[in-house]
Amino acid sequence: MNADAVISDWPALTSAEVTRVLRHYPQLGAIKRLVWHSPRPFSAGCVMTTDSGDIFVKRHHLSVRGLEDLREEHRFISHLRSRGVAVSEVLRTNQGDTAVADDHWTYEVHAVAAGVDLYRDAVSWTPFTSSTHAFDAGRALARLHLAARDFAAPARQAQTLVSSFTIFSAADPLLQMQDYIERHPAIADYLRQRDWRAEVSTTMLPWHARLQAYLDELTPLWSHNDWHASNLLWSDSSAHAKVETILDFGLCDRTCALHDLATAVERNIIEWLAIPARDTQLVHLELLDALLDGYASVLPLSNRQWRALAALLPLVHAEFALAELNYFHGITRSAANAALAYDTYFLGHAAWFNSAEGQRLLHRIERR
Repeated sequence: MNADAVISDWPALTSAEVTRVLRHYPQLGAIKRLVWHSPRPFSAGCVMTTDSGDIFVKRHHLSVRGLEDLREEHRFISHLRSRGVAVSEVLRTNQGDTAVADDHWTYEVHAVAAGVDLYRDAVSWTPFTSSTHAFDAGRALARLHLAARDFAAPARQAQTLVSSFTIFSAADPLLQMQDYIERHPAIADYLRQRDWRAEVSTTMLPWHARLQAYLDELTPLWSHNDWHASNLLWSDSSAHAKVETILDFGLCDRTCALHDLATAVERNIIEWLAIPARDTQLVHLELLDALLDGYASVLPLSNRQWRALAALLPLVHAEFALAELNYFHGITRSAANAALAYDTYFLGHAAWFNSAEGQRLLHRIERR
């Protein structure tokens, strides 16, 4: 949300808790030691050593992810694995399920995937450290999109912290946003004191007017929706490392390929957290070029699709920003984070693209 380190919303996993969960996974053998806690903000995770090797255990509150919500993610991961995409392996219980419920928590267990966790300490909104990394990340994203083309599942039913794309992919986004708000009571409660229609009309609709001519390019496709360098494992720790494994499908949903590619640009190319300190040199155009070159080396885009990507970029964050608002106002009850989600993220990121730096980025994409 910003550059500050904060305490997680959820308590850390303990060895005793993981031991209880792993009774559903007798094939893993005995637990030896807990070796690492994930700093993730919306859930809790850890790496545990067992008789059969290291595993990754992730815990969610039921208000964030139910059993079927996790199974939705796992079916997509399984499909990608069946198509040869290097993704983490979701382990099954002795009952054949991929998720476990215990009290007010749900759990999933993954085999620790191959590769170096090169960006383990990188926070969101921080760029790749080399153009080679950016190029190979773009190439890996295109390969994922190819593999996802025959995954025919409907859009997710999960309502919390999912990066959907229903509002600004529509011809009438205000009508769609009204529907979205009505389906999320916490958002409706937060926006009751805001003239959100005027705010959206001023900040977002001018971008939608540019996108509207390209809505036919937004072919529905299941996508990752959180394509950041820290969600990838790498072949080694050098500047020339290649993508080894793709992690963290918690935000996946049925959006479209250009939405996923725009998300990759938003999360890896712009130094959002540096904006309070400076208003220049926020965009890494050499990394942008490498990321897009890598993608196009597998899935070339037409002139129209490049223009559609540029038109979509100022809006690509919108529904996940609203999902964060729903989480912070409705679940963790954090007024400060709810304001960050709506004012700084939902409205602020869209407005930033009117700045000189934002325009420089959009023009670079359009020139392709």
